[in-house]
Amino acid sequence: MYDYTGWIVRATAGRDKNGLFCVVGVDQEQQKLLLADGKRRRMAKPKQKKLGHVEALTNHLNMYDHPAIEKLKQGQALTDKELRRALAAFRAKEV
Repeated sequence: MYDYTGWIVRATAGRDKNGLFCVVGVDQEQQKLLLADGKRRRMAKPKQKKLGHVEALTNHLNMYDHPAIEKLKQGQALTDKELRRALAAFRAKEV
């Protein structure tokens, strides 16, 4: 499975439908993305979601440039506060 780490996605199914998340990892065995938003879904316990149940808002061609996202892609530890700020900045840019 491709490494989607650092992508910003919107949930299209489930209880968190229309929620904005960042892909913080990939579960290769179960073919699921690990999503976190820093508030309801923390970095310590990310949400598992199938690839078909999310809509990619960024991808490998148009990545979101934010220091927290770059830090995540480099494999460094990211705090929930940094993730919340990155998603808030993305929402502000999106509107």
